[in-house]
Amino acid sequence: MAGQITLDEAVIRAAALALDGAERSHVQIPLLSEDHPAMTMDDAYAIQAEWVRQKREAGDDVIGWKIGLTSKAMQSALSIDIPDSGVLLRSMLFENGARIAPRSFIQPRIEAEIAFIMKKPLAGRQLNADAILAATDYIAPALEILDTRITRKDPRSGRLRTVLDTISDNAANAGIVLGNPVHDIRALDLRWVGAIVSRDGEVEETGLGAGVLNDPLLSVSWLADRLALYGERIEAGQIILSGSFIRPVEAPSGSMISADFGPLGDVACCFG
Repeated sequence: MAGQITLDEAVIRAAALALDGAERSHVQIPLLSEDHPAMTMDDAYAIQAEWVRQKREAGDDVIGWKIGLTSKAMQSALSIDIPDSGVLLRSMLFENGARIAPRSFIQPRIEAEIAFIMKKPLAGRQLNADAILAATDYIAPALEILDTRITRKDPRSGRLRTVLDTISDNAANAGIVLGNPVHDIRALDLRWVGAIVSRDGEVEETGLGAGVLNDPLLSVSWLADRLALYGERIEAGQIILSGSFIRPVEAPSGSMISADFGPLGDVACCFG
């Protein structure tokens, strides 16, 4: 991995194991940024990569990527001016309308996004809209399930989690629910694709695709750029969550979450 990694390999492995333990036990770990105040963004991505490596070694497969922190409001909240990314695993994928078993997550929250499903590999720097659309098989309305294996507020110091904690924690990704495929994407202006997100029939959030770096296509281009720096690329068949255009909606046990994407269809899940 390129960049400035300051943490020892043993520390990176231990942090990834602690994240896995938190997921299994439902007991969050304290802030990594508090335990390692000199850690860098590359350290955070190294911890994430080690966590993914351990998941793959246990039999889980990578199915794509998520992009986070695409809105100005979320970037401002974490004092950062760029998005972040995480990895989607096969165990995270749920069918539209899925009833999710109790205690599947620690503190689940939901975001509404546009998912890109790729038919060709995508690599390179500063890719334009035509290149991204040419590599895309279809898009789909999607719900991202967020979870936090690292506490949002450190119980020892009272400090809030930083972007380094979020990145280490796989950009807070824990699940994805996909709606039906939408193939005629060149006819759409994704900036104007919107969603009405409800919990138990009550509208909680609304938003437009323009909330994602002004255009979800720019979000996919950013991901291709970031991966290129590390000698990686978006692969054919992968799912790309382009970023949320709503604030996270809490999803306690027993809640039904639904998102109405208008002409693109609906997507929903229930937390049992």
